[in-house]
Amino acid sequence: MADQIQILIVDDSSLLRNSIRSCIEENSPWQVCGEAENGKLAVEKVLELHPDLVLLDLSMPIMNGLDAARRIASVAPRTVMVMFTLHSSPQLMNSAKSAGIKGVLSKSENSLDNLIDSLKIYLSPEPII
Repeated sequence: MADQIQILIVDDSSLLRNSIRSCIEENSPWQVCGEAENGKLAVEKVLELHPDLVLLDLSMPIMNGLDAARRIASVAPRTVMVMFTLHSSPQLMNSAKSAGIKGVLSKSENSLDNLIDSLKIYLSPEPII
């Protein structure tokens, strides 16, 4: 993918969205094209903004990250989705994969310092094993 990667940040915490935005804009050539505080708005923003990558939280009001991912996968199948959540389990990994999510990053294990490197892996054209 080209350097002009467009990223949509989806999390119900405005503080975390702002922190992720700053991290991305200060440490990569990518751009944050938008933000959403719930899954329903995420689907709407994907249709409007056509991001290359959606960084999704799991637990959000109105529509959770897995439900949003299923809808995004159906309307924008080429959009890469990565879940960034406090919750991490083998069951979540399986559910996320089934929903079209390329990877799950744990907020507790992946500080914002490591976020860019982690996202580079998922934006790579090479398959993730």
